[in-house]
Order: sequence, then C-alpha cells, then structure tokens
Amino acid sequence: MTGPASASSTSAGDRRPIGLIGAMPEELEELLAAAEDACLERSGPFELTRARLGRTTVIMATCGIGKVNAAALAQALAASGVGAVIVTGVAGGIDPSLRVGDLVVSRDAVQHDVDVTGLGYALGEVPGEPRTWEADPALFEAALAAARDVAAGAGVRVLAGRVASGDAFVADPEVAARLHDVFGASCAEMEGAAVAQVCARWGLPWVVVRSVSDTADGAAEVDFRAFARLAAERAVAVVLGTLQRLA
Repeated sequence: MTGPASASSTSAGDRRPIGLIGAMPEELEELLAAAEDACLERSGPFELTRARLGRTTVIMATCGIGKVNAAALAQALAASGVGAVIVTGVAGGIDPSLRVGDLVVSRDAVQHDVDVTGLGYALGEVPGEPRTWEADPALFEAALAAARDVAAGAGVRVLAGRVASGDAFVADPEVAARLHDVFGASCAEMEGAAVAQVCARWGLPWVVVRSVSDTADGAAEVDFRAFARLAAERAVAVVLGTLQRLA
C-alpha cells in the first residue's frame, strides 16, 4: 500500500525540481561535483543546493544519519516544492545473494524497528499508516534501468526489493537473517522508509537507490569503512542515469 503519490508527477511535463537525499556527505559528493548553476539555500538546519544535473533541476542535501534526520529533510524538501524524492547512498546487504558493490532499487520500504504488536499491529506497522510504502512506479522503472546499466559496466548485480530502515547499524548475522525472514528485506539502512512515509503524506513520488557497502554481518563495520565511498559513487551513477531517463 502507498499514499496518493502519482507516477505522472515524474513525467517530463512536470518541471518541479527533484529532491536528492544522502545521509552522509560522501553520498552526495559526486553529485555536487557534477552540478551546474548551483546555489545554496537554507531551510532550518539544512543547507540545500539547488542546481542542474544534465537537463534536470535538483535540490539536494545531506540529512545526517537516522530516520528523524531523514524525515526532517524530506519535510523541508517537500515544503520547498520538489516534485519527487530520490534517496541515495549505501546500505547493508540482507538478501543472502547480495555481495559488496551490488545495487538495490526499492520496490517498497518498511520501518523494521517499529513494534506496536502489543496493541495488535503487525511488526513494522506504524499505527494509522500502511506497513510498507511502495516506491513510485515511474521512478522505480527509471532507477532500475539505470542500475542495470551501471551494474553491467561494473560487473555487479541489481536487486529490486524491499528496503528495511531502522535506527540501528545492523552488524549481526542473526539480526540480518531475521530482517530477511520477517520482512523479506533486501537491504538494511537508516533513512529510506522515513522518507517514504513523509513523501506518502505529501503525495510525492519517491525511490531509494542503495549500493551495498557491507553484508550486515560480523564484518559489517570493516566492510563499511573500506567500501563506503566506492559504493556511494556507484549509487550516484545510478541517480544520474535515473535523472537522464526522467528528463
């Protein structure tokens, strides 16, 4: 289930900027370097960069790590008039088939750390909200096609699946297995589903693009530090390819 977001919002006829969110500076570094006609704006605690990437006007910003930070930036971008939101960056691989460097494009997203089961709700379900939020079909298809192009050149694979978000860095194989078994999660990160929830309330199309920086196991911290920058660059390439398909 999802909110009232419409795929038509991402058509070439909609010239509103596309919002780009990264949790960490390195997740937007390459996009900022590629930007043209950039100017800075301030929205509360966030520094927003309005710029052109190819033929597309974007507003991009770093939110900081975690669901609250991500939701706050998504709200700021929605209020600034963006027509869609793309979350980019790195994630821990949860699906057993994923390897470091692989790409995940969100079909939907869930908040795995929400637990109101004591009141009869499903695990991950926010009362009054759907348990999962579906990515916008047009954004999803554009991102998936872009990811496949990047993957073909890099020798990695692409998985279309569920992003599980929570305020915890998953570095325990038992936790990773539980997220896969209970939620059918493909990857774990700390922002995407919070952005999805805000976008659903605003009726904004959204999608999450993640590159796997670790496999959410006992070696997750080592993998993350070693591969985070490379993984972020790969996710950025997918974002650029997505924007080209939407222009």
